[in-house]
Amino acid sequence: MKKEESLFNNGFFEFLKTEEDFVVENQLKHIKRNMVRRPPGIRALIVNENNQILLSREFRYELNDWDYRLPGGKVFDSLDDYKSALENDTVMENVLKTVPKEALEEVGLVVCNPKLLKVSLDGAGVIWDLYYFEIRDYKKSDNGPQLEEDEIINGYKWYEFNDIIKMCQNNEIHEDRTVGVLLTYILNSKK
Repeated sequence: MKKEESLFNNGFFEFLKTEEDFVVENQLKHIKRNMVRRPPGIRALIVNENNQILLSREFRYELNDWDYRLPGGKVFDSLDDYKSALENDTVMENVLKTVPKEALEEVGLVVCNPKLLKVSLDGAGVIWDLYYFEIRDYKKSDNGPQLEEDEIINGYKWYEFNDIIKMCQNNEIHEDRTVGVLLTYILNSKK
């Protein structure tokens, strides 16, 4: 049994009160929690023939600073669109449409055959999934990047694995989930 009650919804974030049954070590647990939900996002881990990874340098308003990031963005423009996709079981369909859109917008690449690497769940009372894709099949767009109005991206560059490890260690990549995915990807690639 799962029940949820929306306590507040500003169109992008929703505060919920939930009740759900879990079976933990053969015991039924009825859990009441307060949660926050927001629509998911995607991140594109684009790898070239030299095994380098493409990172963009983007100004992030929440940091009031520059950050190195994997190209990506939001899958839905509103919480209502996301909830509709949840009800209709079309979240992944929307995710798959977003991957090429964001790569084209942010770094000017036309991508083919994205491979899902990981779905990162935020946890700790926050429902905010990030879908990470590996992309090795791409070509440059004739039009280059086509940024959204509020996006400020000051270039992009291919980085060697060792450079990315140093960037993670030096906190130059601020999105911790992306740090984890990058380091795991690099470690698995070196096997």
